[in-house]
Amino acid sequence: MRDEQRIRFPGADGQTLAAVLQRPPGPLRGCALFAHCFTCGKDLRAVRALSGALAERGIATLRFDFTGLGESEGDFADTTFSSNLDDLIAAASWLEETLEPPTLLIGHSLGGAAVLAAAHRLPSVKAIATIGAPADPAHVRKLFAHAEDEIDAAGEAEVEIAGRRFRIKKRFLDDLAEQCSAERIRALGRALLIFHAPLDAIVGIDNARLIYEAAKHPKSFVSLDDADHLLSRAADARYVAEVLSAWAGRYVREAPPTEEGVVVVEGRQTLRQHVQAGPHGLVADEPRRLGGTDTGPTPYDLLLAALGACTSMTLRLYADRKKLSLDAVRVTLRHDRHHATDCEGCDESPKLVDRIRRVIELEGDLDAAQRARLLEIADKCPVHRTLENEIRIETSLTD
Repeated sequence: MRDEQRIRFPGADGQTLAAVLQRPPGPLRGCALFAHCFTCGKDLRAVRALSGALAERGIATLRFDFTGLGESEGDFADTTFSSNLDDLIAAASWLEETLEPPTLLIGHSLGGAAVLAAAHRLPSVKAIATIGAPADPAHVRKLFAHAEDEIDAAGEAEVEIAGRRFRIKKRFLDDLAEQCSAERIRALGRALLIFHAPLDAIVGIDNARLIYEAAKHPKSFVSLDDADHLLSRAADARYVAEVLSAWAGRYVREAPPTEEGVVVVEGRQTLRQHVQAGPHGLVADEPRRLGGTDTGPTPYDLLLAALGACTSMTLRLYADRKKLSLDAVRVTLRHDRHHATDCEGCDESPKLVDRIRRVIELEGDLDAAQRARLLEIADKCPVHRTLENEIRIETSLTD
């Protein structure tokens, strides 16, 4: 996965917890901490999609496996909901020491209940998002209701959850019973975004209603239509990622703008690059077949875009000044390299020449002479002239 760093840090009880820190390629605007669902893990596809979307908006995300799950140390049977909260606080402390305190908390399913319960212990958090979360942590008891008599009698029992076997102890159930989410939700004092699917078969939609009613504004609810609990369809995961990352942008700082006329490009572990031009940020990348992650236009795409944009702007300025009836301009560009046949030295060795083919469509009540003049003006656009001039690039390293 792009720009990911696999790390380990000590959990609340001393066990080593496995985590992934996904950092943005450009300026850091804030940090998010993600809590996964009951018995799930940090590498669930939906979790990775969320982390990637947040990274593209300048937000670093730490996601980790709770004690006894995934790649983390410890025995799951010895954990409780309260110990999970302690792990969450330990993760926040590691994030604060490494980058900065988390601004966002995101929780999926029981992880949603966990972030709602832990928020009061994390003063840096400004906003919280839950996905398919229960209104009360005790809701998870229904997953092993058939074994409660055995757990009460023997103190523990082995149960099957999502096709996997887990040992559940009585103290886990007792701890769940002591949690009171409604009071915590009312006292959140932070922005809240609730995602829930009406057809969620694991955590019913009424849980979203109870969370929403308990919370105070600002609060928002997003229905996930026919998505399942784990957001197993890629389209559902992408939708949540896009909505959540856009919402989160309100609660992190703005990316620092560059000076006018200055462009800063930053990359980390992959070909994906963050481009900052003044207050405007965008991503450049390469297709997957060339080793990229295909999250943005290629450098040559951006070059063509610069020429196309400048061409269209130049034609608009000229048409407005001359009061021509130019309604719209469409510029289509392609770049390739071809063997030159009339260049100096071509007889000795073939020479490849860069070629940009530009096709211009003009809409409006224009006669032939006006169209011909606009074609001449297109060749006078500043970027066109720059590309055809001799360009000298001076490169240096900073200390």
